[in-house]
Amino acid sequence: MRRVWRVADVRAAEAGLMATLPPGTLMQRAAAGLARRCALLLADRGGVYGARVLVLAGSGDNGGDALYASAHLARRGAAVTALLLTPGRAHAEGLAALRAAGGRVADRPPATVDLVLDGIVGIGGTGGLRETAEQLAASLTGQRGRDGTPATVVAVDVPSGVAVDTGHVPLTDAGRPRAVRADVTVAFGALKPALVVGPAAELAGEVELVDIGLTPWLRGTPALQVIEQTDVADWWPALGASSEKYTRGVVGVATGSATYPGAAVLSVAGALAGPTGLVRYAGSAKDEVLHQHPSVIATGRVADAGRVQAWVCGSGLGTGEDSAAELRAVLAAPVPVVLDADALTLLVDGKLADRLRGRDAPIVVTPHDREYARLCGEMPGEDRVAAALRLAAWMNAVVLLKGDRTVIGTPDGRAYVNPTGTPVLATGGTGDVLAGLLGSLLAAGLAPERAAAAAAYLHGLAGREAARGGPVTAPDVAAALRPVLARLG
Repeated sequence: MRRVWRVADVRAAEAGLMATLPPGTLMQRAAAGLARRCALLLADRGGVYGARVLVLAGSGDNGGDALYASAHLARRGAAVTALLLTPGRAHAEGLAALRAAGGRVADRPPATVDLVLDGIVGIGGTGGLRETAEQLAASLTGQRGRDGTPATVVAVDVPSGVAVDTGHVPLTDAGRPRAVRADVTVAFGALKPALVVGPAAELAGEVELVDIGLTPWLRGTPALQVIEQTDVADWWPALGASSEKYTRGVVGVATGSATYPGAAVLSVAGALAGPTGLVRYAGSAKDEVLHQHPSVIATGRVADAGRVQAWVCGSGLGTGEDSAAELRAVLAAPVPVVLDADALTLLVDGKLADRLRGRDAPIVVTPHDREYARLCGEMPGEDRVAAALRLAAWMNAVVLLKGDRTVIGTPDGRAYVNPTGTPVLATGGTGDVLAGLLGSLLAAGLAPERAAAAAAYLHGLAGREAARGGPVTAPDVAAALRPVLARLG
């Protein structure tokens, strides 16, 4: 996993490292890595020599990084123009280096721009861009290069204006982000939350991390961790010569109803795609489940299902008394459970939340934002990581807070973010598939946070795979899980 660090931790690490280096060394390292990435981007637009580069330089070290990097490009023949947002407070040494390399300072952007360096404000910025800077950021979409295509925007460390520790993006009265929208962000030394979570992650574009020697100085607990494919592959249960369906794990699925049989079919499909050897279904949609999935053992009630190593409950279950009785039966079982959709509603409306705190076996809940609000009385808000962790602590459960960048929070304060999310998954039934897959991973023996992280990662990949064929439906996502898992190794 890749670790993600808060501003205070990054600042402390920078101070420790700088104390061991000659003055200015850290900025020169950052600028060299930034210039290298810019040169590679310009190579795709006709090369560095003769390229038109615009530098938006603020007053802090972020502006200094941009000025030094653009000096590298100017020495290679780029025509560099710097626009200083606070001319009297620009980084003096960086500005001198740019001028010595042949760059110039102007009070307005040139007519032609191939690449824009966003060095307005870095990790010390708060509250979004001020009006003048926001208008300048909004105008970047109109910049065109020598070939007539839009200019490539490169953010220095973070897109200017985002809330670095939360990923929140303030908006103007017209609904525009008060932040820069970058194609590429070149981060220095450590990933920051705004690059991987919340609406800021979309503004960051493609993120490249430049090593400036900071890693040994990053101490304490990271803000969160980013799931990678190697993690999922390492966690995946291995099959052996003695494996059989029961040793691989049995997952119980208590979902769907006569009104919503599709929820049962989809959650069972997600479970079948996972690593367990057997799926037991319990519910009133058993006839439809058996028609679609003949390998499943189906009964009408949780009490009649037989032994399982984990339960999935809630998707399309309904919220009547019969449904509440099935949820109580699931919660009474001494095995891990996944609670989704209607099960979450029943926890609130049926006053069953007290049953969670007394359970010894793990619980994973999978709310989207509106379900989170029903559980907590308010929406997740600007800090989705903190929101997931609050709910995890209150429920003593692992929380999988669904969204474009799904966040997983644990009761002991650890947080993970999934990088594979895609808006195409915002369609009915895809959450049912996710819940089934998650239950299968729990039944196969994965720890709850690993099961949640792996399920979110694979579900996102399946959404992307399904989108290659056009508009996406939940059955498409369920079908796409198989090729995704095949590539997992």
